[in-house]
Amino acid sequence: QVQLVESGGGLVPPGGSLRLSCAASGSIYRINNMGWYRQAPGKQRDLVATITSGHYIHYADSVKGRFTISRDNAKHTVYLQMNSLKPEDTAVYYCNADVVGPYGLLHEWGQGTQVTVSS
Repeated sequence: QVQLVESGGGLVPPGGSLRLSCAASGSIYRINNMGWYRQAPGKQRDLVATITSGHYIHYADSVKGRFTISRDNAKHTVYLQMNSLKPEDTAVYYCNADVVGPYGLLHEWGQGTQVTVSS
């Protein structure tokens, strides 16, 4: 009943910028936490940033000062502005959301969007 769809990934040179979006749709009363995770081939899926419904934010140390997470509660959408990108940022980026609906709390993931940082 609920789905998350990421967009905005692509190929960018080192030092460049990308803006990722993730929109939730379906039977939604409200969304508590939302976040971004990333996973490179053969590696663990790691936290990038999270944001609560009250806009309390946490960043991984590796992206502090470069990435900015934000959300639009009316649109059920979370964003990730990525600046000063490095090759080590290359990964599939996944959106996550804790969605409250008719049957309680659902922990949902998007399908992922590829970010490649290369010259």
